[in-house]
Amino acid sequence: MATQPSISYSITVRLEVPARGNAVSQLTAAVEQAGGVVTALDVTASGHERLTIDVTCAATDTDHAQRLSEALSSVDGVTIGKVSDRTFLMHLGGKIEIQPKVPIRNRDDLSMIYTPGVARVCLALVDNPDDARRLTIKRNTVAVVTDGSAVLGLGNLGAIPALPVMEGKAALFKRFAGIDAFPICLDTQDVDEIVRTVELIAPVFAGINLEDISAPRCFEIERRLRERLDIPVFHDDQHGTAIVVLAALLNALRVVGKDIGAVRIVMSGAGAAGMAILAVLIEAGARDVVVSDKDGVIHAGREGLAPDLRSVAERTNRTGVSGTLRDALVGADVFIGVSAPNLLTGADIGRMADGSIVFAMANPVPEVDPLEAARFASVVATGRSDFPNQINNVLAFPGVFRGLLDARSHTITLDTLLAAARALAAVVTADELNASYIVPSVFHPDVATAVAAAVSAAVRSTGVSVPIDEEPPSSPAG
Repeated sequence: MATQPSISYSITVRLEVPARGNAVSQLTAAVEQAGGVVTALDVTASGHERLTIDVTCAATDTDHAQRLSEALSSVDGVTIGKVSDRTFLMHLGGKIEIQPKVPIRNRDDLSMIYTPGVARVCLALVDNPDDARRLTIKRNTVAVVTDGSAVLGLGNLGAIPALPVMEGKAALFKRFAGIDAFPICLDTQDVDEIVRTVELIAPVFAGINLEDISAPRCFEIERRLRERLDIPVFHDDQHGTAIVVLAALLNALRVVGKDIGAVRIVMSGAGAAGMAILAVLIEAGARDVVVSDKDGVIHAGREGLAPDLRSVAERTNRTGVSGTLRDALVGADVFIGVSAPNLLTGADIGRMADGSIVFAMANPVPEVDPLEAARFASVVATGRSDFPNQINNVLAFPGVFRGLLDARSHTITLDTLLAAARALAAVVTADELNASYIVPSVFHPDVATAVAAAVSAAVRSTGVSVPIDEEPPSSPAG
């Protein structure tokens, strides 16, 4: 798949050019001939003979950005000044800050906010610790916790390189749900130390969002924290992804006129996200799911299955499919990929059933070229922002936590995840729904509020809920 210029590799080049009539068009042509895209062009100073111009352009990567700068410098009469990487500028000094909510104007304010007045509140919390949700930041605060072992698609980078991602996550919590989230990047990858550290800092927070922790350690960390803490623990790489995938699938099935209980779903990937997606699919009524990993289709007769994969084999593949991912795709209705790039071709998608649905979510390069997939599939979604139908976790986690915090939840259940997914799907109205619009924009004003309301109602419901650390019911042939 050809790499397209991206705003994430956007630069602004300050330069001086002769004040001639074709100067601007020459600059634009130079960028376009070098494969870039001019996104803004601003004259910052003008004289009789020279202009100072800021040219902002999108590149495909860092090396390409350098080539664009060189292309601009090659224009006759141009003098290059400062070149700014706009993404790095966005991160200067960090992306979040802490602000006081009450004024500190005089000694009276100081005496109530801090000593001696604050002592009264401390003693009140000794008598009634539950009032911390009413009298402190705890009511609206989430810890975004990572060990840096699986940062985006970049791998095991460690604690400090993970910090920009966790900061970004915290900024999204605030932007979309008004939640005060704080990045906690732990300089350890020992499961016992991570669990104990989070347990020790938990009194400050009303929820824990685990992020970018590698499998299978993430499963153990989440399980143990849920057992020990009285606040919800949510692993966004698992459960956020699962919510958005289910929402998108429900709407995609509406587009092609199929039912989740009647379709055959093939999944590629048996890691953290794959297992969470599998759980919600089965809970939502999927009856025929086949899962493939790097060693091929998972089935009961496959030798050397680890205990977690043996559990997958028991709950899926009711027709006993074996072989490769390509073999499993023949005649399938739905493909869901959370695995690796370039595993499939358009021809492979062509062997699926009529009205097929393809979610190729490996990032930044999907399992199959989306343009090739679209030649054969009726609905195509990816994890990328430069194609329609982006499966983006920001559609889920802000609203999920808003609902959990509003309902003062102590845990999170499969019922909660399903409620969030159905609410997210319903944001796309019948009039809006089509093959290129199965999930709403992350900036849709109703997303977070709709998801939050559904989650809050699910938490407050008196119905029976299934804890997310329990296996979902077996498929009929499981």
